[in-house]
Amino acid sequence: MKKQTFGVIVTTRSFFPSHLVKTAREQICAKLDELGYGYVMVGEQDTQYGAVLTFDEAKTCAELFKAHRDEICGIICVLPNFGEELGVAEAIDLAGLDVPVLVQACDDDFEKLDMANRRDAFCGKISLCNNLYQRGIPFTDTTLHTCAIDSPAFTADLEKFAAVCRVVTGLRGARIAMLGARPVAFNTVRYSEKILQSHKISVQTVDMSEIIFAAQNYPDGEKVRAKEAEIRAYGSIPSYIEDFKITRQAKLCLAIEEYVDALQCQASTVQCWDSVENNYGCATCLAMSMMGEKGKPSACESDVLGAVSMLAARLAAGTAPALMDWNNNIRDDRDSCISLHCSNFPKSFFQNPEMEIECLDVLGSTLGQDKCFGACKAQVGPGPMTFVRLTTDDVRGVMKMYVGEGEFGAEPIPTKGGVANCRVPHLQELMKYICKNGYEHHVCFVRGHVADVLAEALSTYLGVEVYRHV
Repeated sequence: MKKQTFGVIVTTRSFFPSHLVKTAREQICAKLDELGYGYVMVGEQDTQYGAVLTFDEAKTCAELFKAHRDEICGIICVLPNFGEELGVAEAIDLAGLDVPVLVQACDDDFEKLDMANRRDAFCGKISLCNNLYQRGIPFTDTTLHTCAIDSPAFTADLEKFAAVCRVVTGLRGARIAMLGARPVAFNTVRYSEKILQSHKISVQTVDMSEIIFAAQNYPDGEKVRAKEAEIRAYGSIPSYIEDFKITRQAKLCLAIEEYVDALQCQASTVQCWDSVENNYGCATCLAMSMMGEKGKPSACESDVLGAVSMLAARLAAGTAPALMDWNNNIRDDRDSCISLHCSNFPKSFFQNPEMEIECLDVLGSTLGQDKCFGACKAQVGPGPMTFVRLTTDDVRGVMKMYVGEGEFGAEPIPTKGGVANCRVPHLQELMKYICKNGYEHHVCFVRGHVADVLAEALSTYLGVEVYRHV
């Protein structure tokens, strides 16, 4: 993952003690170094104390930030004391980077409220936020209104902010490959390409016949042999699967990967049934799983917004997501359900060493098993998870999403495919929200708890209407 770099603004007010600024600069630099982030900030030789107070100092800071526009993914504002809110707001405004902004204010020491040490950052933060609000500059707050720079609370806030910046940077200008039209029966995955484009996300379409033609005519050689070896190492393949089916699958994997790469897309979605099975002779799941494992999520059934959801989850968590159906109840436990798909889940998402590469079950029963090799099957291992779904509400002309957190359970699920035992607090209320608001049956899951990151990035910075399920 590329190292993230932040623009840092430390501010002060002239009649507050200058030693607080020096300490804050040292602490924020040390903290960012410790966490492995880069930073750009004015030096002590550039402005008084290396802080931003005046309009001239705001211009100096803005010019520095503009010179590093391609590096800076977010701006961190540090208030060691009350600060000069106008100078900070002007610096951000003049720089015009349009990146996320984090506002931090330092704790006062109750035993040091004398004039030599008193901060008043508790109050100054309100003034800074007021000025940002007036200028229409969106910003992120810390968990605590004030906190020490070297505190665990601020460390967690920085890590969360870095994830917010990854999501915002990664979705703005994202390119999604749509390989094949949606299955005819799946009106549920219809969407507005124009609404997506208004959020700076574009869709690159490819007819499925081009993918099939490329796979059918892929030359034998070292690339195919290497992909065959990669497939064999990726999961357990039953002994009855003939070698030619693995070769056929390898060529399809290469054809899909090369199209997505050539289009310079960060995620994709594939018309996974039933043209490719009938006209080429295998499933697309494995190719999609392997791309997802390498950092390029791929959604089923030409679900473009599913792919966008997966990309957002990948950026937030830094791990491979999966797209599933909300599928079955579990007995009378109304806060649990089964989610599943055929599946194309990435290997690391399963966290199950028994993952098997075999044939599609449902489609195989109708199309024929001989046409359906390439499904990744296992139960998803237990652990914390986040679920998220974006959609375009075409009637209202907006993009919206729901997001929340839960757990994958360990109880075995007695059915086939890629399956997950999901526990979500207040699941019935969530299902009512999904049904009442016209969402798709597909949902993206990713390991870990990153719902707050996704909600902050999409609502504060990307103009998406967000329902945060709790």
